[in-house]
Amino acid sequence: MPGDLSLERLRREGRIVVVGASLAGLRAAEALREKGFAGSLTLIGDEPCAPYDRPPLSKQVLLGRADAERTALPRLRDVDATWRLGVPATGLDMAARRVRLADGDEVPYDRLLITTGVRARPWPHEAEAELDGVFVLRTRDDSAALVRRLDASPRRVLVIGAGFTGSEIASACRERGIAVTVAERGAAPLVGALGGVVGAVAAEMQREHGVDLRCGVMVTALEGDAAGRVRAAHLSDGSTVETDVVIVSLGALRNTEWLAGSGLGAGPRGIACDAGCRAFDIRGIVTDDIYAAGDVARCPHPLFGYQFLSLEHWGNAVTQAGIAAHNMLSESTDRLPHLEVPAFWSSQFGVNIKSVGVPSLGTEILIAQGSLKEHRFVGVYGYQGRVIGAVAFDQARWLPFYQELIETTAPFPPPYPTVDRRPDGQRPLDADFPDPSVPTHGPTVTLSGYSPADRRMTFTPAH
Repeated sequence: MPGDLSLERLRREGRIVVVGASLAGLRAAEALREKGFAGSLTLIGDEPCAPYDRPPLSKQVLLGRADAERTALPRLRDVDATWRLGVPATGLDMAARRVRLADGDEVPYDRLLITTGVRARPWPHEAEAELDGVFVLRTRDDSAALVRRLDASPRRVLVIGAGFTGSEIASACRERGIAVTVAERGAAPLVGALGGVVGAVAAEMQREHGVDLRCGVMVTALEGDAAGRVRAAHLSDGSTVETDVVIVSLGALRNTEWLAGSGLGAGPRGIACDAGCRAFDIRGIVTDDIYAAGDVARCPHPLFGYQFLSLEHWGNAVTQAGIAAHNMLSESTDRLPHLEVPAFWSSQFGVNIKSVGVPSLGTEILIAQGSLKEHRFVGVYGYQGRVIGAVAFDQARWLPFYQELIETTAPFPPPYPTVDRRPDGQRPLDADFPDPSVPTHGPTVTLSGYSPADRRMTFTPAH
């Protein structure tokens, strides 16, 4: 590009800025150094601490098996970077190639990587959200504050939302012997991510472990006492739950507001990118100096109908960060696409849940191994006659096989010459995903954008 640094000069003396001191941001910085980038590297983060690992916050930390302050990510190599921590980015000037910070400073760049991730969706009623005892769980501080409250032995915890995080929180509370009510507006826990067939199993698991699970209801109001402490929640079915701790687990918001007016193709669904993590501008033209990775990025995936996928997955953040770092330092002919099959895991109520592919894109499910009744099975998802995803409850050893079926666009239902045969008479079922126009809590993959199979648009000739 005219006026741009050559790649050789970029590698030697260029300026790369990473906005988002996250898992993706740190791994990208490490990859840049590993690939020989010798210029200046700046990492900007809104939290005052170094990048840390988030999955333990809803698992080991809540159970007292890990300290929230000791979840810092291991460093794979020295990144020799300038760290601007505790100072959020507030704006982007694409023409001048500068990132504006909350303290008034501006940081110039030759290449920019955005890894700002997501934040917890807050309780929508601000006064109720500020009641003592109302929590969200996303950051290290959130987790530490919640642990202190759980250590005080509350009478009852109310979890609003039964996605993966909400379910993990409920599981941790029950393991600690704390009474828990879960309110979910969908028909079952995990229904947005895994569908109703698997959601029914998740509901059984919760109830068998003593969770007071309320599905098909919404919390309409939180009530506080005269001292400003939460004391009850009112539900849409007219019931009331007395509680002294409320955990709001209503999914995530992508951190893109700081890009408003910048000209970058960013919005509530994330930052639109090509398969090589290069961001689009608002005209739909790909940039060559701005990249995105991790939860905030939405990229097309050829294995899934070229849908733009926004993935809230740990492994995706790591892999995508490496792809972005490689492409920032490469000629166009040497750039790589991000084509990894999504994978996700959760641990709750004594069961390890793992998935590959995009189950939420499926319309059918086949229970290929094991038994729904025993909560130990593999479910394979089909979409338009091909395998699109799989989920395992305590059967993860089979997932590499199904990942290969996804990667090779194998037909659905799949043939079984090499694995346990499904029980005689077992047939695919409707996966029973909710209407996508009705929000549910906790899908870890968000589908958005154009699908080649979509034929809803029609053109009428002018008269």
